[in-house]
Amino acid sequence: MTFIDMYHYAAVAILMTLGLYTIVSNKDLVKKLFGISIFQTSALLLYISLGYVKNSYPPILQQNVTNYSNPLPHVLMLTAIVVGIATFAVGLSIAVKIKECK
Repeated sequence: MTFIDMYHYAAVAILMTLGLYTIVSNKDLVKKLFGISIFQTSALLLYISLGYVKNSYPPILQQNVTNYSNPLPHVLMLTAIVVGIATFAVGLSIAVKIKECK
């Protein structure tokens, strides 16, 4: 395996670093929420790329096919995306309420 074959890991590392830097360096709550969102996106990309199987078939039962891809990582990441969007929305609403109280 060469570095070109593993470019998605470099993208994950760059996104994680960017998200963590955004969280640590900013005092604005909305910017911190965007940093958390970027960090979460990198974790989702990591798990989805780990679940990829080269030259595999969709998990539909067929004759003479033995190399199936596992749908579980992708289904779990879809659930994590929905939870992340809901958490982001709640965090934005809390940030707006904090800003109104000041």
